[in-house]
Amino acid sequence: MKAVYSAAVIETLESAPETIRKAFFKQIVLLEHNLRHPSLRAKKYDETGDRWQARVNQDWRFYFTIEGDLYRILKLIPHPK
Repeated sequence: MKAVYSAAVIETLESAPETIRKAFFKQIVLLEHNLRHPSLRAKKYDETGDRWQARVNQDWRFYFTIEGDLYRILKLIPHPK
């Protein structure tokens, strides 16, 4: 599987702290190899839109869809608490 990023994710990454960028790309590598990796805590977020949520760290999440052999990364945001 391979990940592709939306323009919104690229824009967020440009302004995100370096620690978040590093953690995000580490998690993407894990995602590409194993959707069920424990540190991702990936779960279906929206059944109707087939959107998933996964963890970057305790404070950030990313949202994605699975399209064939692609993970389409849609959004990267601070986790609303």
